[in-house]
Formats: sequence, structure tokens, C-alpha cells
Amino acid sequence: MKPHLLFVPLGPNQTFSVRHDVVPHFLNRWHYHTEVELVHIVKGKGTQFIGDSIHHFKEGDVILVGSNLPHYWKCDDIYFQNNPELNVEAKVIHFLEDLWGDKFLELSENKILRDLYKKAKQGILLTGKTKNKVIEIIDKMLIEKDMRRVVSLLEVLEIIAVSTECSFLSSIVALNNYNDAEAKRINDIYQYSLANFKKKITLDEIADVANISSNSFCRYFKTKTKKTYSQYLIETRVLYSCKLLIENKLTISGVCYESGFNNFSNFNKFFKSIMGKSPLQYKKEFSNNQ
Repeated sequence: MKPHLLFVPLGPNQTFSVRHDVVPHFLNRWHYHTEVELVHIVKGKGTQFIGDSIHHFKEGDVILVGSNLPHYWKCDDIYFQNNPELNVEAKVIHFLEDLWGDKFLELSENKILRDLYKKAKQGILLTGKTKNKVIEIIDKMLIEKDMRRVVSLLEVLEIIAVSTECSFLSSIVALNNYNDAEAKRINDIYQYSLANFKKKITLDEIADVANISSNSFCRYFKTKTKKTYSQYLIETRVLYSCKLLIENKLTISGVCYESGFNNFSNFNKFFKSIMGKSPLQYKKEFSNNQ
């Protein structure tokens, strides 16, 4: 699936970007770019879409997103209520794979870097000591200049490349070319679904959003996302239910119906198939880890 192409701006005399963003919410659009992205979520929470994966994002997350891998950090609704005292914050590095030139990547010593770029096309979540080291270097790069910053980028990539404290996020590893109209269609489907998943979305309804026939929509969506639309909605509802279970403000039955499930038995079944445990087990385990 190929969403909106984003062009990453560079400052004067810069070959790659290192930024500290403090904004009301992250870019509210499904997008991709040719640059590799390394991001540290300093503040903010919501739903993270990377390739075909759907997860929560939260403060402290560090993720490496490969070139042309579609992604979207949808902040929780609270960040769209025009509260001037509530912002999200991220420290972000964008760079091209061939930043140092093709011959540099071809060096036998840089095989781990070539391998890392391939792995990053699925999105990589960093954990443990690796995450802490990477955060420290990103902070340092924000104040470094010139060659020192370039050396630090190589250092952080080597740390990630040799680490075992990483997990893949998506099964999508490559994208085909789509025109702007196609990108808009995909974006419209996701935006509408995320705004309305708590209620029943009929096939005719979502097909109308996509501006294609109901008969064609199911095949179209599966071709682009490698999953059925109903599977996507179930995953979105389960993910939202996880958020509600963590917040612990509703009963499990209340979470079921607030998440868009109209049948408690189905809620339990789908939750367990996706999360590997029941809603009650999930809630207890999270509470015990606090």
C-alpha cells in the first residue's frame, strides 16, 4: 500500500535531518518517504500503524522505519481538542540509505548496515539497553554539528544492527508505485475507519468512501493491505480495547461495547486470538506490572 509521499525538508548545509518536534499532534496522515526514519517518542500516546501492523505507541518508544515503509502515528482524541497545554513531542532523524554514497555501502565491512536497511523495511521496535543507548545518542546529535553528527549517526546504526533487543513490526517489506489518486483513496479508507470503528461500518458505506463498488472493495482492500477489511476492523477494535483495559475505567463488558464489539463472546474470542490471552488476563497482567 502506498500512501501520501512526504518530502522531508533539510536545513542549509545539511545532508540529513535531526529534529526535536513539539506539536499539538503528530502528522495526521498515512504517509511514507524515501528517507529512513529513527524516532524517539518523548511525549504522546495513541495508535501506531507501520506497514500492516497496528500497535499502541507511548512515551519512550524508539522505532526505526525503513525507506518507503508507510506509517502513521494517530494520536489519541485528547490531542485534537485544541488544548494549548497538551502537546506531543518527538526527536526524529531522517536520512537516505545512500547518505555516504553507493561505494560506502558496498564495502564488505558494511554488510551489517546493508542488512539493517533491509530489516528496517519491516519497522523495528527497540527495547532494553539498546533503546536507552540510542536515546542518549539522539539527544547528543541534536546539539552536535558537522562531521561529529555524521559519526554519531553511524554509531547509532551500528548499535541497532548488532542488537538482539529489537522486534519487527510489519510483514510488509516493499511497496509498489501508486499515483496520487490511489494514495488518497487508501488514506480516506483509513481515516474514515479510524473515526467510525466503534459503530458498525457496512460494506456499502466504506466502498462509497473509497469510491468503488461494493463488489470490488473487498478484493481491493486485501490486495493493498494483505488482510481483509473485517480483519483490519477487528484488530483496530481489539487494540482500542487494550487501551481501555489499561486505563481501567470501565468493566470488561463496558470495554467490549465501547470498542465496537456488539457481542461479548466474539470480543473474548477475537481478543484472545490477537493478543494471546483473554481481556481479563491482559488487564490483570498489566495491573501487576505497575
